[in-house]
Amino acid sequence: MTTQSDAGNSPQTTPDAAAGQASSAAPAPLKGGMLVLASTALALATFMNVLDTSIANVSIPAISGDLAVSSSQGTWVITSFAVANAIAVPLTGFLTQRFGSVRLFVSSILLFVTASWLCGMATSLGMLIVFRVIQGAVAGPMIPLSQSLLLSSYPKAKAGSALAIWSMTTLIAPVIGPLLGGWITDNISWPWIFYINIPVGLLAASVTWMLYRKRETPTRLVPIDYVGLIALIIWVGALQIMLDKGNELDWFASTQIVILAIVAAVGFCFFLIWEFTEVHPIVDLSLLRSRNFWSGTLALAVGYGVFFGNVVLMPLWLQQDMGYTATIAGAVLAPVGLLAILFSPWVGKNVHKYDPRLFATVAFGIFALILWMRSQFTVQTDFVTIMLPSLIQGIAMAAFFIPLMTLIFSGLSPDKIPAASGLSNFLRIMAGAIGASVFTSLWENRAIEHHATLTEYINYASPTTQAAIKVLTDSGMSQQQALGQIDRIINQQAFTLAADQLFWISALLFLALIGLIWLARPAKATPPSAEAAAAH
Repeated sequence: MTTQSDAGNSPQTTPDAAAGQASSAAPAPLKGGMLVLASTALALATFMNVLDTSIANVSIPAISGDLAVSSSQGTWVITSFAVANAIAVPLTGFLTQRFGSVRLFVSSILLFVTASWLCGMATSLGMLIVFRVIQGAVAGPMIPLSQSLLLSSYPKAKAGSALAIWSMTTLIAPVIGPLLGGWITDNISWPWIFYINIPVGLLAASVTWMLYRKRETPTRLVPIDYVGLIALIIWVGALQIMLDKGNELDWFASTQIVILAIVAAVGFCFFLIWEFTEVHPIVDLSLLRSRNFWSGTLALAVGYGVFFGNVVLMPLWLQQDMGYTATIAGAVLAPVGLLAILFSPWVGKNVHKYDPRLFATVAFGIFALILWMRSQFTVQTDFVTIMLPSLIQGIAMAAFFIPLMTLIFSGLSPDKIPAASGLSNFLRIMAGAIGASVFTSLWENRAIEHHATLTEYINYASPTTQAAIKVLTDSGMSQQQALGQIDRIINQQAFTLAADQLFWISALLFLALIGLIWLARPAKATPPSAEAAAAH
């Protein structure tokens, strides 16, 4: 019924319905040039989708400036896509059975291309957010269906090779995304981070339809939990709007925020009650009775939320306070995928030989280490020192998703794997969107507090202040300009101190998550379908 998709960085599963139908139709594997062409088309679609989750991160300051909004408001461009994508996750299985995997996949690509064009044409933040919501919603089926179609194209004996190709695509895109997004923003303009999807998407859709239209999966009418879906949209939407606008509206001092909080809380409670009693729930909450599922899913969601919050925070800090261009900020973040590409195949081969809790412990330990390293950054920190944690982080990425997904699926019967995949990844994607909102909000709030503390020592009676003003006025500035320059320096220090605090807190959270991982029981033999779902 449910499936998985990614909003940032690493999608992982195949929808059960699509996989099941593909196997029942049992199409013959493709061969020779047809197989190469099919693999390329599916890889392009996956690449385009994953690229869009990371390419916008370094462009947020440019988008915010062009649309005359703050950086925190600019992050809605990221969170709106993620939330819409998360809500679309439970619908993929239903849509696949209703329309067929090939028609659904090609339609998703074409709709994604259309939404990308609309995003580039947006002239206000409101328009851009609406089009990003559409883009995130139609992107839901693309990644899991690309994997299932790829698996159906290869002989069963070469399924591992197919997954390796798919994995490399999803790992390379986050590496290229920041670099490409930064270069486009600096040298052309930010709308082109969306326009580049048009030729890629049209090519992928054309080739896929040409090769797969006669390999369509069977369709049938299946029930869908409309009440659960509407409740899901209401409480998730209210929660995310509350988080995105909370800082701007002074949180619960605003009537609008209070109303959104009430709607989110009531909607969530209704959703829980309905899903526990519905015969065909859109989200199977009975999975929470499994200790490995709830502990692994909680670790995955919180870990990803903290990770994604930092992914959004870093380029904002680099461009706003370190003076980096979007291109250089992208270069700082890009190395994260290098070691991930090298280590992921080894982790995939060995995760069943050892306790996956050990792999996850290593991943969270490395995340804690690199975030502690970042918590030591100052405004004088050089480029290489700032980039080094991004390089090391690749090892943590390789040991993060596969072991946790293996742990989550451990002990579940094969028929439960699709629902487990859908729920765990819905929570992961949601946690990423929430992490982005919370981190940008906390960053601004902490910076305001640090600014107030630092300015306590800046006054005309202070010899240090007088000396600084004299140096600046002697260089040709007026006294007003000198005071403005001092305020900019204080702002830079305040936002850097705030970022350091969030890095430090993030490191502690990852260390705490290690204890959560060990609440799970040792992983039992993983069902074959889970092995595919655990692949990147």
